[in-house]
Amino acid sequence: MPRNFCRRRWSAASLLATLFICCNSTAAQTDRTSENVTVVIDAGHGGHDRGGIPGQRIAEKDMTLDVAQRLRNVLAASGYRVVMTRDSDVFVPLGTRVAIANSYRNAIFVCVHFNATKRMGASGIETYFYSRDSLPLASAIHHFVVGGAPSASRGVRRRGYYVLRKTSIPAVLVECGFLTNPTEAAYAQTASYRQKLAEEIAAGVRGRNSVTGTLSTTRVATSETIPLQPYMDQTKVTSSEHRKSKRSHKKSARKKKSSSKSTGSEARYASTDPEA
Repeated sequence: MPRNFCRRRWSAASLLATLFICCNSTAAQTDRTSENVTVVIDAGHGGHDRGGIPGQRIAEKDMTLDVAQRLRNVLAASGYRVVMTRDSDVFVPLGTRVAIANSYRNAIFVCVHFNATKRMGASGIETYFYSRDSLPLASAIHHFVVGGAPSASRGVRRRGYYVLRKTSIPAVLVECGFLTNPTEAAYAQTASYRQKLAEEIAAGVRGRNSVTGTLSTTRVATSETIPLQPYMDQTKVTSSEHRKSKRSHKKSARKKKSSSKSTGSEARYASTDPEA
């Protein structure tokens, strides 16, 4: 009996030791995914640049900064080195934001924004990228943010925004919903939802290297099954669209001064995001 008891004790001790080694191995593997990786987080707008459209009640700059700061905390807790392009309500030129991003090697760039439009019914999450190397990051972030948010997906889009076009590292701009949509604006004004957005963006950052080429309609993903998202390429203009643009330009040039004033006002509403 004493000998069997000793054997059982030794077996239990061996099992505990094995579990301890496995846990440490898993932790070390998790740490390696963030080792030497810098995440540059860019909170859109700031200072005199409120973001959004004229007359917008909720300042986009405040929402982006809060989500960015929460994202910093989540990623730092996971072992990532985090750099903020702004950590307070200050205006940072786009060129400076890009310069900060490009000054780090083995880094990724995540730009946080919220959408706005004069049409209050517009809603949903959309994620932008430009370089092909950025598509896995955009796919992972979009997958998790859409999966964790009550808003619909507006898709992944390739577009030449300045902060995406000029960065030399994988870069993504995520639009976390419309502040001009009453429902999504109400979500954005709650701390719990902004925390959720930060956690889902962080999940996308962690899962960027696990994106596969298999498209999937399910929102459930593991570290091995994050799907590569289809995307809309908004960097190309067809010849017919180009001809339409020329015709509309000639028409607008023939309009009266009063009409051109109205057109100018609409243009200001239609292009309010300095990231474009």
